[in-house]
Amino acid sequence: MSVNVLYRTSATATGGRDGRSTTADGALDVRLATPKELGGAGGPGNNPEQLFAAGYSACFLGAMKFVASQGGPKVPADTTVTAEVGIGPRSEGGFGITAALTVTLPGLPRAEAEALVEKAHQVCPYSNATRGNVDVQLTVA
Repeated sequence: MSVNVLYRTSATATGGRDGRSTTADGALDVRLATPKELGGAGGPGNNPEQLFAAGYSACFLGAMKFVASQGGPKVPADTTVTAEVGIGPRSEGGFGITAALTVTLPGLPRAEAEALVEKAHQVCPYSNATRGNVDVQLTVA
C-alpha cells in the first residue's frame, strides 16, 4: 500500500530508555527514564510507552473529528480519548505492546458514539499501523 505523504518529521534518541529524545525542529525535547516495572530506576523522565499513548490518543481524537467532517456526528468540545499502553514479554519471544482506548463523547447517544469510534478506528493512522500487530481495545465510556 502506498501513502501520499503530506507531512514528515523526525526524532533522534540518544541513550536509549535512559536518555533523551528530540525532534529535528527542537519543538520536542524529552528526558527518558525506564520505569521501575521494567527494571529501571524510574524517576523524572518519560518513556516510549507514554509518548505512544499521548500520540495515539491525540491522533484518534483527530480521526474522530475527520469522520465528523465527512458527515458523521459532531464531536463534542469536551470529548476525551485516553490511551493506556502496556508493554511486556511476548509468548513468541521479544516484547510487545497492548493499547486500550477509552473514548468519552458527552451528550452523544451511545449508538452514534460507538459508530463514530469504529469509523475513526478505520481511518486513524495509529490504528492502521497497529492493526494485526497490537491488541487494541476500544471502549466508549
